[in-house]
Amino acid sequence: MLTKEQCFEQLLLGKTVKSENWLKQIRLDALAHAEILNFPSTRHDDWRFTDLSPLFMHGFQSVGSFAKLTSGDIEKFLIPGAIRLVFVDGCYASELSDLTQTEAGVTVASLADRFGDPQVEKNFGHHAPYKQDAFVALNTNFFEDGAWVHVANEVARTIHILHVATRREVPSAIYPRCMVVMDASSRATLVEDYVGLGDGIYFSNAVTEVVLKEHAQLQHVRVQREEKNAFHIGHCSVESGRGSVYTATSLAFGARVSRHTLHVTQQGEGAEMHLDGLALIAGRQIADTHTRIDHAVPRGKSVQLHKCIADGSAHAIFSGKIIVHAGAVGTDSVQSSRNLLLSDKARIDTQPQLEIFNDDVSCKHGATVGQIDADALFFLKSRGFTEERARNLLTHAFAAEIIDKIPVPSLVESLGRAILERMSGVRT
Repeated sequence: MLTKEQCFEQLLLGKTVKSENWLKQIRLDALAHAEILNFPSTRHDDWRFTDLSPLFMHGFQSVGSFAKLTSGDIEKFLIPGAIRLVFVDGCYASELSDLTQTEAGVTVASLADRFGDPQVEKNFGHHAPYKQDAFVALNTNFFEDGAWVHVANEVARTIHILHVATRREVPSAIYPRCMVVMDASSRATLVEDYVGLGDGIYFSNAVTEVVLKEHAQLQHVRVQREEKNAFHIGHCSVESGRGSVYTATSLAFGARVSRHTLHVTQQGEGAEMHLDGLALIAGRQIADTHTRIDHAVPRGKSVQLHKCIADGSAHAIFSGKIIVHAGAVGTDSVQSSRNLLLSDKARIDTQPQLEIFNDDVSCKHGATVGQIDADALFFLKSRGFTEERARNLLTHAFAAEIIDKIPVPSLVESLGRAILERMSGVRT
């Protein structure tokens, strides 16, 4: 087993990526901050519940060559009729992508192909905190490619960004990247999807930046269903302009250890933020979700519901912080954390937090942790269901409150099947 420092030093040996002059300086700055920051530990308040020691057992290396996949390899993950970008081990796969459905007023492309676009230069690296977060800094320096999404009006079709990790002989580090800019009054649905093929050990370190200009509306679905031996650390920074609506659904099903940090900043008056999340884990999995909503200007609205389901010896963590800054009068914020323990060995830590710096607001939060309702279980068993089947149905119903809000019917259906199949598996 490597030490934390040795694992980090191995990542710093990643290969140098050629870039435009403006990006080269950002990469160098990010690398310098990464070397100073190093990995966090449980001594850091934001990481005190998250055991990263399984990550330090491996010396991750940069991907030297990229796997060639066929459409059949990823068929089960595809969304029919979607505008699709596919990345394999962090590299854009044009042969697996489908941009023929792209509509007028939307640009969906490889980020590396758009480095000369002034919009990319204006927005890239200005929102994700690479100066404060070592994982974001590593991604900013070492990413090979990513998704560029620029929406100028209303897009009817779903935009599907599919990141595929493949099995490799040695533990590999992958750096997915995504940049989304929503122009004034534009509307879109974006699915950001992380999947794995094979049970190899790899580290997926993902960063997404989202900018919503005034009255823009984005439905953002993030699905993490990596393989059981994978490690996944993700960060998403969102800036919401005046009158904009940001609706996010974040799902964590896979990976040995995963963490997703979502930071939404209300930059314009009257912006709305609707955040839903679900972690469904078992065995020895660890799933950590950290969210922060900054109400920085008046009359913002945020509604958040996060659920965790933990079985076996799994450990789920949720930390949700809402900050209402001085001057953000008329803020309306509601936060709820609801959690389900399916095993005596499972553990869930939940921390809903409110920090309010003015009086003219309406804010409330709450959290519950419990087991399957005994009366509901008895009712189903009295109707002829086996105990296992009854438990699975009740668990599925608990998760469905989050899943059913996703505005992509085919994805809702496939995720629903996956949950039922997973709950029917052997608990460890």
